[in-house]
Amino acid sequence: MNTIKIVSTKQFSDAHLDEIRAVSPRVVVEVVKVGGKAWPSDLETDAEILYTRTQLPALAQAPHLRWVQTHFAGNDHLRDTAVWHSNIHISNASGIHSPNMGEYTIAHILLWSRRVREWFMYQRRNEWPDGKWDKFLSAELHEQTVGIIGYGQIGREAARLAKAFKMRVVATKRDPSHPEASGYSVPGYGDPKGVLPDKIYPVSETAVMVAECDYVINIMPLTDETRHFFDEALFAEMKETAVFINIGRGGSVDENALIRALKTGAIAGASLDVFEQEPLPADSPLWQMENVIMTPHIAGDTPNYDKRAIMLFTENLRRYIDGKPLLNLVHRERQY
Repeated sequence: MNTIKIVSTKQFSDAHLDEIRAVSPRVVVEVVKVGGKAWPSDLETDAEILYTRTQLPALAQAPHLRWVQTHFAGNDHLRDTAVWHSNIHISNASGIHSPNMGEYTIAHILLWSRRVREWFMYQRRNEWPDGKWDKFLSAELHEQTVGIIGYGQIGREAARLAKAFKMRVVATKRDPSHPEASGYSVPGYGDPKGVLPDKIYPVSETAVMVAECDYVINIMPLTDETRHFFDEALFAEMKETAVFINIGRGGSVDENALIRALKTGAIAGASLDVFEQEPLPADSPLWQMENVIMTPHIAGDTPNYDKRAIMLFTENLRRYIDGKPLLNLVHRERQY
């Protein structure tokens, strides 16, 4: 019986490793501890499969490598590696973040719509404000439109939750004629058939779409095509009352254009979890802007992350052994 050797640089629990081994008696799993983001120059492996956080070996260090499964969804850090330019399969963790990131998105929509920042401001002042009815008057979500830029698994879960509030949902997709989902999805979440949006636009009509939105959610991957996709012209198309929520990639937004849009009132506010430079420099104007809510790239975190990552990996491992197509295969030409 030929063995299938897997090396993991992610330090999974013993229970999770046992789940991997349970896929087949052929599977052998080895965990290696790798410090930092780079693969050590003196570490070689005869593994056929690599499960990795960020570290990738040189091709000569892993001559039998056929498939790499990454622990995260983003691929931009892989593009300068030899593995990226080889014929080794790469699959990512897209889809496992949808439950928690969908909730993150709705939490921020509620923060803005219910004017929660003002609640805390007056609380800190020990002040019961005059004119409280006007100061805290909120729009009800059923009267609002949310636009989702990039209708993948996270966007589909955000749409499902938005529909629970009876919001109008619009979205962009590379090919609107095929609204159904592809890749891995957490069972019971999202919009597998693509039936929830009131309208799906092609990416080329993003400017038309954002003009009708009260909330614009960016969930685009970072590619050569999407770098600075959100520029001054696109922010100018948004409503002055609109809120921009970025949980995609910082580099897909021209940060200077965003700052100008926030300062001039071209848009009302922004919730930002990702930035062009991370950590965000201390001198960035975004820190002090009263119409910005920021988090330090934590929207994808959840106590269930490893559990869902193992669900995806074991499903893909079964497919690999059976010779079936892998879920979440990275398309090099699209860069995601």
